[in-house]
Amino acid sequence: MSIKLYGYWRSSAAYRVRIALNLKGLDYEYIPVSLMPGVSEHRQEAYRAKNPQMLLPFLEDGDVATGQSMAILEYLEETYPDIPLLPATEPLRSKVRAFCNMVACDIHPLQNLRVLKYVQGEYDGDSRLWAAHWMREGFKAMEIIAGDGPYVFGNDVTLADALLVPQIYNARRFEMPTDDFPKLVAAVDNCNELDAFKKAAPETQPDAA
Repeated sequence: MSIKLYGYWRSSAAYRVRIALNLKGLDYEYIPVSLMPGVSEHRQEAYRAKNPQMLLPFLEDGDVATGQSMAILEYLEETYPDIPLLPATEPLRSKVRAFCNMVACDIHPLQNLRVLKYVQGEYDGDSRLWAAHWMREGFKAMEIIAGDGPYVFGNDVTLADALLVPQIYNARRFEMPTDDFPKLVAAVDNCNELDAFKKAAPETQPDAA
C-alpha cells in the first residue's frame, strides 16, 4: 500500500479526498493528525516537516507528496484514470470543476477552523452565523447550476459530489437549514447510500471522537 493520507476525521477537505480514494477503489493508509486544541499534532514538528502550511489533508504516493485537497484530487484523477470522477467531455467537465471550486475556494476557506477561531476571538463574533452565511450564499448558486439528479450532475458520481457531501455535512453540523436547496440535499442523500461515501464518513474514521 503506497498511498498515505494524513487527515482528521472531521476535516471536510480530508473527507472529500477519502471519498475520491474510495470511489476510485484505491487502497490507502489513513494516518490521523489531531486538530484538537491542546493536542494540535498538525503544528508539531513531525507533521510540519512534511507540510509547512500545517493544514490537512496531505497525501503521499511514492515520490509525490502534496497538500491542498484540490491538488490531491487532480493528481488522483490524472494518475488513476480507470474510474474517472471528471466527465470526459465539455461543457460538463468544466461545470464540475466550477462547482468544486465554489466549495473549495469560496465556501470552505471562510468556515475553516482557523478562520472561525479568528472571527470568534478577534471580533467577539458568532462564528457559527458567519460560517452559515457564507455556506448559504454558496449553496444558492450551486442549487441553480446542479442537474436534476440523482447526483449533482446526472447519473454519474463526480468530484462535484465528493465536495458537496462534506460541505452539507458541515452545514448540518453548524445547524444551518438546507430546506431551500432540495437538489443539493437529494444528491447528498443518494451519495450517502453508496459504500464509498459511507466508508469516508467522519464518524467511521479511526480517530473519530
